[in-house]
Amino acid sequence: MKLGLTQNARMEQRLVQSPQMIQAMQILQLSTLDLEGRVEQELMENPFLEVAEHPAESGEDPHMDHNPEERPENPGVEGMLDVLENYERELGDGRRLPRADSEAGDRKLEAMNNTPAKSLSLGETLREHLAFLNFSDRDRQIAEYLIFSLDGRGYLTDSLENLATGFYKAAITAPDLGDILTVLRTAAHPALGALNLRECLLLQLEEHPFWDPLVHELVENHLEDITTNRLPAITRATGASIEDIKDALEMIRGLDPYPCHGQGETAAAVIHPDIIVEEVDGEFEVRLPRQRLPELVVSPNYKSLLRQARDAPDNQAVQDWVKKRLESARWFINALNQRQTTMERIAGAIFGRQRGFLEEGISGLVPMRMQEIADEAHVHISTVSRAASGKYAQTPRGIFPLKFFFTSGTVNSDGEAESQTSIKDKLKRIVDNEDKKKPFSDETLADLLAKDQGVKIARRTVTKYRRALDIPSSSRRRDY
Repeated sequence: MKLGLTQNARMEQRLVQSPQMIQAMQILQLSTLDLEGRVEQELMENPFLEVAEHPAESGEDPHMDHNPEERPENPGVEGMLDVLENYERELGDGRRLPRADSEAGDRKLEAMNNTPAKSLSLGETLREHLAFLNFSDRDRQIAEYLIFSLDGRGYLTDSLENLATGFYKAAITAPDLGDILTVLRTAAHPALGALNLRECLLLQLEEHPFWDPLVHELVENHLEDITTNRLPAITRATGASIEDIKDALEMIRGLDPYPCHGQGETAAAVIHPDIIVEEVDGEFEVRLPRQRLPELVVSPNYKSLLRQARDAPDNQAVQDWVKKRLESARWFINALNQRQTTMERIAGAIFGRQRGFLEEGISGLVPMRMQEIADEAHVHISTVSRAASGKYAQTPRGIFPLKFFFTSGTVNSDGEAESQTSIKDKLKRIVDNEDKKKPFSDETLADLLAKDQGVKIARRTVTKYRRALDIPSSSRRRDY
C-alpha cells in the first residue's frame, strides 16, 4: 500500500446559498412589523442607503435630470472622505458609522412616543395596594413575599406552613402569614391567596350579603358534579329540586374563579396585516401595504466618494469600504423588491383559490396545500412556508393568519372538496341550534352532517372536531 499525498479532480453538483440568497430568505420570513425594524437598522448602518424623496415632497422639478454625475455636488461630500478615513482607522469596516438623518431621527422619536408603557405584572399591581395599608417594615416585607408567591390566577400554590419556612429575612409562622393575608384580602380581593377553586368560592361566599345554605353545600361537596352537569345526582344527594339547584348555580356563576382577574396588566397583541384583500367593483384585489415601509434608494454620493478615493493616494481601503457598502445597499433593496414580488404572487395564488371564502365566509373555505400554491406561484414549497409564517391577511371577512387558509379536508356527497375548517363551522352551527334539553350525541352529529350537509365523517372525527372547538359533550350541554 502506497502512502503519500495525491491530487485529483472531480465534478459534483452542490446547492450553495450565497449571502444574497440567505438575506432574501430572512427578509421574506419577516412580518411587516419586524421588517420595519430591519429597515431602520439598515438605514443606520449603511450610509449609502436612504429614503427616496419624491419630487412633490422635496420641492424638486420632476423633469430635472437625476444623473448623479451631472447633478451639482453635495457641499458635504468634499469632506466625507476624510471622515470615512478616520472611521476606517478607528472602527475597521465602519459598521458603526453614524448616519446623520433627521428624518430617521424623527421616525425614532415618533416610534418612542407611540410605544405603550411597560405593562405591570400581577405582583407589581398588588404591591401598589401596600401604599394604602398601615404596615410596619417587617409586615410590608411579609406582604410582598406573599404577593410574589401568587400564581397568575391569584392562587397560592403552597401552604402557609411551607411558605413560612421559605421566608429568609426573619423567623415567621403560618399564623403570621395568615394575618397579613387577611389584610391583603380586605384591600384587594376576598379570595386572594386561595389554595384551590373550592376555597376561592367559599371565601367569596363568606363575604356575600345573602347567605344560602344550599349554595354552600353545592360548593363544599358537589363541585365536581357541577362541573360535569350532573344535576340529577345533586338532586338525589341534597333533596333539593332542579329549579332550586339551578337558582343556586346562578349565584355560583356570579362568583370570580380567579381572585386577581384584571389586576395585572397584559399587553394586547397588535396585528399589522401583511396582505390586504379588498373588493373593488365586484373583484377582489390583493396588495401589500407598502405605505408602512419607506421607499429605499442608493445614495448618489457614492460616485463622488469613489472618485475622490480613486484620485487620492493610499485610499484603497476606503475605496473597498465604499464598494462593500454600496453592494450591501443594492442587495438589501433587491431583497425588499423580491419579497414584494414573491408575497404578491403567493397571496394572489392563495386568494385566487379561496375566493369562496371571500364571498361566503368560513363555509366557503376549500382544502388547500402549500405544494399547490408553490406550483401555481412557481416557487419552492419552503418559500411558501416562509412567506406564510407569522403573516396576517386583512380580508372582507376579518383578519386571519395566512396559514389559516392551508387546511386539509374531505369530499362531500356532491363530489366537491370540503375543508376541515368549514366542516368545523358547520358542526358548530348544528350544536348552536340544537335543543339544549335533548343535545345531540356525537353519533347523531355525524349523521346530521352526512344527511343535511353532505359531509360524511366518522363519529370519532366528530369527537375530535368538537373537542378542538371546545364544545362539551352532550351530557354537559344538557339543560335540565
